[in-house]
Amino acid sequence: MTGDQEQQRHPRTWARPALGTLSGVLAGFAALSTAELAAAWVRPEAGPVVAVGGAAVDRTPAAVKDWAIRNFGTHDKLVLQLGILLVLALFALAVGLVALRHRRLGAAAVLVLGAVGALSAASRPDSTGPVDALPSVVGSAAGALLLYALAGRLPARHDSSSVPSEDVDDRVGSRRGGPEGWDRRGFVVTATAAAAASAGVGVLGRALGGSGARDAAGSRNRLVLPGPASSAPPVPRGARVRADGVSPFLTPNGDFYRVDTALVVPKVDARAWRLRVHGRGVREPVTLTFDDLLRRELVERDITLTCVSNEVGGPYVGNARWIGVRLAELLAECGVRPPSRGGRAGQLVARSVDGMTIGTPVEDVMDGRDALLAVGMNGEPLPFAHGFPVRMVVPGLYGYVSACKWIKDIELTTFDAYDPYWVRRGWAREAPVKTQSRIDTPKPFARPRAGTVMVAGVAWAQHRGIDRVEIRVDDGPWQEATLAVEDSRDTWRQWSFPWRAGKGGHTLTVRATDRTGAVQTARRTRTEPDGASGHHSVVVTVD
Repeated sequence: MTGDQEQQRHPRTWARPALGTLSGVLAGFAALSTAELAAAWVRPEAGPVVAVGGAAVDRTPAAVKDWAIRNFGTHDKLVLQLGILLVLALFALAVGLVALRHRRLGAAAVLVLGAVGALSAASRPDSTGPVDALPSVVGSAAGALLLYALAGRLPARHDSSSVPSEDVDDRVGSRRGGPEGWDRRGFVVTATAAAAASAGVGVLGRALGGSGARDAAGSRNRLVLPGPASSAPPVPRGARVRADGVSPFLTPNGDFYRVDTALVVPKVDARAWRLRVHGRGVREPVTLTFDDLLRRELVERDITLTCVSNEVGGPYVGNARWIGVRLAELLAECGVRPPSRGGRAGQLVARSVDGMTIGTPVEDVMDGRDALLAVGMNGEPLPFAHGFPVRMVVPGLYGYVSACKWIKDIELTTFDAYDPYWVRRGWAREAPVKTQSRIDTPKPFARPRAGTVMVAGVAWAQHRGIDRVEIRVDDGPWQEATLAVEDSRDTWRQWSFPWRAGKGGHTLTVRATDRTGAVQTARRTRTEPDGASGHHSVVVTVD
């Protein structure tokens, strides 16, 4: 046999593993696309990437979650999903190489990965049952079959030093079904058809999966919120300081922080939404529709929300104008009383459509503060990312114990009877917001010119209110800043301080005092288990 004939029968050394990895990638693409289509029929959250990602979030230690939030911000979920896809791609490359030698073993590995996705989907808190495992099962089966078929059309390993060329040709020809040693045409046809079919299936799956989202978007676009029976007063003149770089008093919806575990933002059709209220102290279970809520008396309030994952000086705090139903009144109509008045339930467990559970002290919800089932934010229906159609808002408590988004169920129970999602992961059962302050301007490592430099920022102690803010330059004395006019004790408060800056490097530090007289502590603590504490400082160089 001539060298040219040998090269025709058996591709170059590098081509064989390249074709194997290509087979693995195509099989992985087919698996994900088929799973996407199956998830469209089951529910989008049952897809393998979302299910595995959600399981990863559930099992990630709090310190790692804080690191991800600190470094990636609101993009942490995108980074996680990209990481999952990267791992799947590497896995696909590996099983493609395995299938070169062991077709069945490579196909079996794909099925094993599908089992991981199926178990993740079926064990998620929002799982609707074994049917959630179907997308991963169907997708992995499609991927395994394709890998097995492609591997059967690849060239066998050729070793002319140990086997006579005639014997190799006979074995390869009989095994591959072709006189050239491998089914080149069959491989190309199968691979091309598989790639085209996978792309089509993926597009169809996305289209079908998005139909529910389109219905939800339509229900939101058609919604016109009734006017509140009790409107929020206009933001007082003087509530905003005149300083460039300070956070706006009302945070625009698009800039409002989002920290949650939902890899896919739930899109709930308001027409199909239901809220069930039940549990200890409830006379009889009540189920409300969205129209039922809108027919109730609506109130409008300015309330600042804070995430417990907010580091000292961090961005996960925002102020918005909310409109909704008083939660305490709804609970009272159901027969619920706070523990201080003989009530049987100390904890309100709110459940989200994505399976999240959040526990809130009943005493705090019913002590007169403006705890809301909110339907609107800054003059429009809630954005999907912030809980449409309905979410909880309770001033004075960190979000993980109060701000359930996409709420669908309220159960009255006790703290001893049930531990919600974050409590099971080591966070505190009760978490009132700590008194905090932040320097917004100048930014860290800024280089202002010598002279008068305006130092400004925000301070918050929801449901207690801010009484004083002080600034310290380097190791000097604390100097009182000028407070902007207060909107309410449930909102943050802006402040400013005209600093006569001399040349050189300086450290600016801020602290706040709330209406109870409690001074913000200098003791630095981490966010876990009940929120970070410490003074916020920035280092600047004055030119």
